[in-house]
Amino acid sequence: MLTLEEGKKAVTYARAVIEQSVCSSTSPLSELPTSFSEEHGAFVTIHTYPARNLRGCIGIPLPVMSLQDAITEGAKSATRDPRFPPLQESEIDTIVIEVTILTSPEEITAHVPQDYLNEIEIGRDGLIVEQGFFKGLLLPQVPIEQGWDKEEFLSHTCMKAGLPPDAWFEKTTKILKFNGQVFTELQPRGEIKEKKLDGYDS
Repeated sequence: MLTLEEGKKAVTYARAVIEQSVCSSTSPLSELPTSFSEEHGAFVTIHTYPARNLRGCIGIPLPVMSLQDAITEGAKSATRDPRFPPLQESEIDTIVIEVTILTSPEEITAHVPQDYLNEIEIGRDGLIVEQGFFKGLLLPQVPIEQGWDKEEFLSHTCMKAGLPPDAWFEKTTKILKFNGQVFTELQPRGEIKEKKLDGYDS
C-alpha cells in the first residue's frame, strides 16, 4: 500500500510522463522514492475534465517490473490507447490523471460458475479473464462507475477479453482477481486524492 504522499507522487509523475510524451518536452522527470523500485502492476487512466469520460487506460497487470517503470509504460501507452485517437497537446489542460496500483492477481477456484459470485466483492476486486489466447482485465473501480453487479462485472470482463459475455460459465475460462489502490487528480494539475472504491474520494 502506498501512503497518500506516495500516491500524489505517482500521479504527478504519470502526468509528467504524459506531458513529456505528448508535448515533446525534454524537462527531466522527478525522482521517485525507493518504494517505487518494488515490482508492482499499475494502470494509468486518462479522463476528460470536467465530463470525466474515459480518454485512455493502459497498464501493466503483473508485477514484472518496478512500479516506476510500470507507471512510465502505462502513462506513455495511455496517450495512444488504440480505442481512441492519440492524445493531443491541446488536451493536456482538460484531462485528469488516475493511477491504480495493483496487487498480484490470484486465480479464483470454482467448482461451479456460481462459486465465482461468492469470491468477488464489488468495490474491492478487479478481474482478469483468460481463455487460451484471449485475455481481458477490468479495474476494481469500473463496476462502481458503471453500476454493475457481480454477474455484469464478470460478463463485461469476458467481453473485454473478446469472449462471449457468458464465457465465465465455461470450464476452459480462468478467472483471476486482484485489488487496486487508486489515486486521482480532482482537476487538471490540481489536488490529488486517494479514491475510495465506494465512489467517494478520501
